[in-house]
Formats: sequence, structure tokens, C-alpha cells
Amino acid sequence: MPYDLKPIDIDVETTPYVEGEGWTQRGDRWTLNFGPQHPATHTTLRIVMELDGERIVRAVPHIGYLHSGFEKLAEALDYNQYVTIVSRMDYISPIVNDLSWHNAAEKLFDIDITPRCKVVRTILGELGRIQNHLLCVGAAALDLGAFTGFLYGFNQREHIYDIMDYISGQRFHPDWTRLGGAMQDLPDEKMFVKIVKQFIHEQLPPAMDDLTGLLNKNRIFRDRTDGIGVVSHDEAIAWSLTGPVARASGVKRDVRKDEPYLCFKDNWDGQGSSALDFKVPITTTGDVLGRYLVRVAEIEQSVKIIEQLIDDIPGGPMNTWADAKVAKPSKAEVYGSIEGLIEHFELVMTNRKWKAPINETYAAIESANGQHGFYIVADGGPKPWRAKHRPCSFINFACFGKMLEGHLLADAVAVLGSLNIIAAELDR
Repeated sequence: MPYDLKPIDIDVETTPYVEGEGWTQRGDRWTLNFGPQHPATHTTLRIVMELDGERIVRAVPHIGYLHSGFEKLAEALDYNQYVTIVSRMDYISPIVNDLSWHNAAEKLFDIDITPRCKVVRTILGELGRIQNHLLCVGAAALDLGAFTGFLYGFNQREHIYDIMDYISGQRFHPDWTRLGGAMQDLPDEKMFVKIVKQFIHEQLPPAMDDLTGLLNKNRIFRDRTDGIGVVSHDEAIAWSLTGPVARASGVKRDVRKDEPYLCFKDNWDGQGSSALDFKVPITTTGDVLGRYLVRVAEIEQSVKIIEQLIDDIPGGPMNTWADAKVAKPSKAEVYGSIEGLIEHFELVMTNRKWKAPINETYAAIESANGQHGFYIVADGGPKPWRAKHRPCSFINFACFGKMLEGHLLADAVAVLGSLNIIAAELDR
């Protein structure tokens, strides 16, 4: 079945309106509000569609009604407190937001975190990528009626929640990172290694085999996704798309490769260690099916990355207190030295906190949905003067209307699921 559909050429200005109750008709065309409380949108976003029968002539995406003021809240919270806000932005993989925020803040402060912290952060970032992709590919199946596929993906996320709970005490929003380190070291490194390896070797592989076995050659799934919502290579670049959405259109860009950070850099530990070995999956179809396949392949690559690190977590401190004195000192330093006790007291109990340089910076990481970054302007105080978020969903959602033109109304659900739009990232 061919899917090379193009927008229907209808003169919008000259076709008369016919008003009705709850709907609008323009000649043979209808205006339909898809959302903001539609079961298939998963969130508060809204799409105003103009239909000719069941064919979409035009679609205008609206970002919804969340209005949480995430960026404005940065001005009232210090560089550590704000991590509790950023983890609510892409709430499908909150730990990735934490890593992104403190990656930018540490660039502002010119802090180089310890090798131990780099390894643990890299492992957690890849677990967050798997966590996000599992829900996306599972929900892509659910949106098209394959409820079993959703369960295959969603159940495995529970094991990642268990890991986050183990290191931070919180399942959903770990808020684990701190400027220069983390809220605490691993409770028990051997146990952490054990549960991570159990997940990537025993629990995840059979679930992915079940999920891909159900969907990859499923006639219904392929007919509903192959050739739907196509974005070309040049269009992906013009729309500033990143992540799996861009890579499915042949744009081979990944911040981990192009602007490496953490263990993705050469000599990341100062001892000459090489950057991690992994591939960046791409397709050239640019359709819903391509975006699904890229995410499945990225789960495999994330497992490969974790396998390279999990057995070689460096020793030493998690925080950089000894050099930069921006993170809380260890319990041994607090109880064993007057300097550690004073530093802990000043960071926790008083207003004499560290002060940021008067400067501005931008830094990004590769999240599950693309380039995820923060632009920070600092005025010398303990809080950002301004903070700007570079969200993946806000940018990817902008091209949604273009992708729908010429398709059937039922295709909108498949296209939306392939973009993995998270409502909190649309917040403006």
C-alpha cells in the first residue's frame, strides 16, 4: 500500500464556513480539536486539525495548559535545589534531566567531577535512556491497539525504578546529582553492580525479544507505521530536530559523539582511558517505523555502554569537595576534621554558600529524545540569574503539523507516539 500522500490543495480563504455546535465546517472540511484531554495524546497538548473527510488537510499543534513555570523557578532556587524541578521536566527518565542540569552548572563553575562520579553518572544516564525508550516503544504499540507490547516495555521500567530507589531513596524522581558530585555515594557498590547486571543481562533481553517479536514483522503494526509521518533529512535539519526523530531521517548526530561528556570523552579519567565504544543507529526512512527501530537499536547500544563500565567503577570519592568545596564533604571529613564540619555547616545551615562566577554558559547532553541542554546566566550569587531549557519535545512537536498533512486521522496517533512528546517539556 503506497503512503506517498501529499497535502490536499484547497483554497482556505475562499471556502465558506458553516458553523455548528461544537464543530466548524468549511465546505466539505471540518475543524477538529484533537486533545487536550484525548486518550491518545497521553497529556495536555492540543492539535487543531482541519479535515477533508478523514484526511488531514492542516494541523496546528498547541503546547497545552501545563504552565508550571519551570524556567522561572530557577531564579528562586540555588544550583542544587533546582535539580528537584528539572527532574519533573521529562518525567519519563528524570535522572537524565538531573545529569543535564548539573552538567551545565559544573561547566559554569569550571568543575571537573571525579572519575567515580563520571562512571556512575554515565551508567545512570544510559539506564535513563533505556527507561525512556521502553515506554516510548511500548506506548507506540499501545496506541495502535497492541496492549501486550506495552506491558512488555512497561514492566521492565520497574526494575530501573528499583535501581534509582536503591541509590537515592526515591523511585520516580531520584534528584541524585549535586554540584560537583552526588547527594550520596552508592550505598553498596557490589549490590549496585549486581542489580544493574541482573537487569541488563537477565530481565531486559527476554522482554525485548518478546516486544520486537510481536511488532517487527507484525502486518498491522508495519502497515500503520511504514511510510507514515515522513520527515526528510533536510527537513529534520531545518526543523532543528535531534535524537531518534532526526536519526531516523538519516541525521547522524549524537552529542555523546560530537560534543562528548562524562565517559564519552577520551582520557575522561585523566589516566588515558579511551572513550566508550558504541554505535549511533540511524535509518533513512524518516517515518514512524524508522523512529521505532532507532529506539530499539539504541536500547541495545545503551546496554553495550553499561557493560563496558559496570565492572570497572573507580574507587575514591564521589564528590569534588577536596578541590572545589562546592559539594558536601563526606561523613568522615565532617566527623574527623574541623574544616569538614565548618564546610558542611556553611553549605547546609547558613546563607554563606558558594557563589557562581559572573558568567553565562550552555551545555547539553544526549537524552533519550535528543539534545537536552541548559543555558545559564549567573550574576555571582548562589542562584541563577536566568536559566533557559533546551527541551527536545518542544522542538520536535513544532513539526508535528507538517508531518500529519495528507494522512488519515487515525495516523495522527501513530505519529504522535513516535515523537514521544512529554508535556512538561512543552511548558512555556
